[in-house]
Amino acid sequence: MTRDRTAFPTPPSRPTRRRALKLMAGGTAMALAAPYCIRPAEAQENTLRALMWEGYALPEVIAAFEEAHGVRFTPTFFDGNSEAYNKLRVGGSKDFDLVQADGFWPGLYYREGLIRSFDFAALSSSGGYFPTFKPETFELLMDAESGDVFGAPFCWGSYGITYNADAVPAEKAGSLELMFDPDFAGRLSTSARFEENIAMAGILVAERMGTKDAPRPDGKSFNPYVLTDEELAGVEALLIEQKRLLLTRYQDNNTLRQLLAGQAVVAAPEFAQVYRLLRAEHDAGNLPTEFDHQLVPKEGGLGWVDTWLVTSGVEDGGRLELATAWIDMITSPEVMKKISLASGCSTTVDIRSLSTPEEQALFLMDRTAELEDMYMFDQPSSTEKWERVWSNMQAA
Repeated sequence: MTRDRTAFPTPPSRPTRRRALKLMAGGTAMALAAPYCIRPAEAQENTLRALMWEGYALPEVIAAFEEAHGVRFTPTFFDGNSEAYNKLRVGGSKDFDLVQADGFWPGLYYREGLIRSFDFAALSSSGGYFPTFKPETFELLMDAESGDVFGAPFCWGSYGITYNADAVPAEKAGSLELMFDPDFAGRLSTSARFEENIAMAGILVAERMGTKDAPRPDGKSFNPYVLTDEELAGVEALLIEQKRLLLTRYQDNNTLRQLLAGQAVVAAPEFAQVYRLLRAEHDAGNLPTEFDHQLVPKEGGLGWVDTWLVTSGVEDGGRLELATAWIDMITSPEVMKKISLASGCSTTVDIRSLSTPEEQALFLMDRTAELEDMYMFDQPSSTEKWERVWSNMQAA
């Protein structure tokens, strides 16, 4: 199957994980947007320009880097990988020194010459990564032919299922079937993200059809973002069945938190950020209901690893040294701890020595190996077909 690499734009009104991350950061990064607005022609040697997700831009971290290196850090924010991809394709590799991406997107950037390799081993943080995220294990950031590393893992997570542990048996919570179970009709919710809804349903459909572990038309292993026409037809039928089981499709984290805390719904897929909020409320004695999070259902789940990348517009020398200095600083354990607490995300760097036992459990620090059972976020193989599936479901 030929991959359709047509850009897949994210409409401004659609909820994204990045908006959720931004809300979890408490809005601190928004203050940076105006004073640090990037100018395409701006390329002074005393400026480091980054295209990044807003929730990771902590003012105190940026200020410390600027003071240490005598430069100005200018972030430009985006909501989704497609938006960043479009910016880089129209010359952004000359307008930005750094860019963030997740899943399979860094590999796409590298193949298209939008980013470059750098000396990952020279980073002082390189020895502090969890084994799961080292280049030899997390191969999505290594060029198979040359062995060059072109990205530094940053934060990670899954699109798992948060559920009311008082209402949902653990054995049911361990399967994707939960989100399509008539026993919970009217008490389920999903996000309005159609890519992840289709991909998650695609895993279950392929499992039911027996095609998940069978030879694939493209000769590769199963990828829920690369579904056959028969599998997509099954996904459409399954999503239509699911419609009558859903109370609503939530638009943001706050809405989902209210739905779960008020017991209007008992299960919903999300990025574990709402789970952490609910868990904190429960542990503080402010919420009697106990919630849990299924990181990877038994059929398989969706995952992501945010990474820092150096654009191909950065040449060897001072610019490259400055760009890698930023990556080195932002992936240091002390800074990663701040990022984790501010964004609500798990880290790729081992910060257990800086964390309480409760934080270690809440941020899944002993569960990084489960990432190997996840399917990484990717671009749908056919935007036209996926949009048609979603439209047909909505119209049914």
